[in-house]
Amino acid sequence: MADDYLERIGKLIRDARQHRGWTQSQLADALGTSQSAVNRIERGNQNISLEMIARIGEALDSEIVSLGYAGPMHLRVVGGRRLSGAIDVKTSKNACVALLCASLLNKGRTVLRRVARIEEVYRLLEVLNSIGVRTRWINDGVDLEIVPPARLDMDAIDADAARRTRSIIMFLGPLLHRMDQFRLPYAGGCDLGTRTIEPHMIALRRFGLDITATEGIYHAKVAAGVSPGRPIVLTERGDTVTENALLAAARHDGVTVIRNASSNYMVQDLCFFLEALGVEVEGIGTTTLTVHGVPVIDVDVDYSPSEDPVEAMSLLAAAVVTESELTIRRVPIEFMEIELAVLEEMGLDHDRSAEYVADNGRTRLVDLTVRPSKLEAPIDKIHPMPFPGLNIDNVPFFAAIAAVAQGQTLIHDWVYDNRAIYLTDLNRLGGRLQLLDPHRVLVEGPTRWRAAEMMCPPALRPAVVVLLAMMAAEGTSVLRNVYVINRGYEELAERLNSVGAQIEIFRDI
Repeated sequence: MADDYLERIGKLIRDARQHRGWTQSQLADALGTSQSAVNRIERGNQNISLEMIARIGEALDSEIVSLGYAGPMHLRVVGGRRLSGAIDVKTSKNACVALLCASLLNKGRTVLRRVARIEEVYRLLEVLNSIGVRTRWINDGVDLEIVPPARLDMDAIDADAARRTRSIIMFLGPLLHRMDQFRLPYAGGCDLGTRTIEPHMIALRRFGLDITATEGIYHAKVAAGVSPGRPIVLTERGDTVTENALLAAARHDGVTVIRNASSNYMVQDLCFFLEALGVEVEGIGTTTLTVHGVPVIDVDVDYSPSEDPVEAMSLLAAAVVTESELTIRRVPIEFMEIELAVLEEMGLDHDRSAEYVADNGRTRLVDLTVRPSKLEAPIDKIHPMPFPGLNIDNVPFFAAIAAVAQGQTLIHDWVYDNRAIYLTDLNRLGGRLQLLDPHRVLVEGPTRWRAAEMMCPPALRPAVVVLLAMMAAEGTSVLRNVYVINRGYEELAERLNSVGAQIEIFRDI
């Protein structure tokens, strides 16, 4: 019990520190102690007095311990409210985590603008800090500065943080250029069934990387002088496997051709960032990428990742299910066009502004106004495809949208083993979803939503879909343990409240 208490206190201290935008070293300096002591406190591995808790709270300007603020975060949702006004789309979660991994390629200073302040980013920052990378939030906590050490200390890696993010797999591409051998914990993240890393291994073996897995650890060895003699053909057109191949190719001394590459939004952002590092990438936006590697990258770089099309889809779905008129600003339209085409056929009433350019100078944005609409179920099934098809992560939002449309909609989520199952949690809120098999759900609409109290699904997008349905349901709902939502969305409840939602964040005593 005592150990559990210390872990809970440590997590609250870590969350307060990160909210302030401080590193462990900065907090240690304020307390007159060591970074290792702060690390032990945050991990629950050190006894801590009430006096020290008070000192930490004063340093961070945060009440660390009070009744009602320990334990997991929950949401209390008063539904049936209409949204109105305008809301901006935040920068892409998936682009930001890829760029954090890509910063390991650079010996110089990297500044990333408007980085998403989400749990997935925090976990990667904990890993980076543990191996010697200096990171700090600058410009009032909006931007992130990253400065690597001369030598990474992989023996000191924060294994707990690494296991809580699947993005750790993208350390493989940069690290194979920095050391002959290293170890990484198994990748974690959402519970979406078995997700093999074999496509990554097939691509990275071409650069001399050999992996053996034992007891929760990837043991990596790199053979010197191995070079892709012919184009690398990816066995799946996945986003992270394409990014890993790009990261490996970026510092390979030669030209690497990657075929069957993903051309999705986060891959394009990574390519733009590599170009800012001095790496020439041909074919951006296509399935064949040609990378002209630079063996040594030592530049000071400043880059602005683009906006998140999946968050844009989340906000659009929020407007649809609550029958609201809402303007969603800074929508990366190139990565929403198929979704909007499907919704137009279903009867969505919307307008879009003229296109303008994102801060990265490349991505096309629009402002999108959605109005209450009489929707009809689509004739064809809803199913994802690699870009430029309907985005894999946007499929779950069609479950909530289909639930308010007239008729039956078949959703075929063929990519993940478990995600379609989690969509049936909408039945607790009055939905009529029939699970046909682990990948197919039949949705019957329209739905009369009703309030409920339930646990958050362990997968990010289905969790947000449940939250949106609660916003549409008359009465008060409770969604418990929403850590998974915080993995991918920055202050989602507060931002939805700014346009008319009524969502309260609370914790158990």
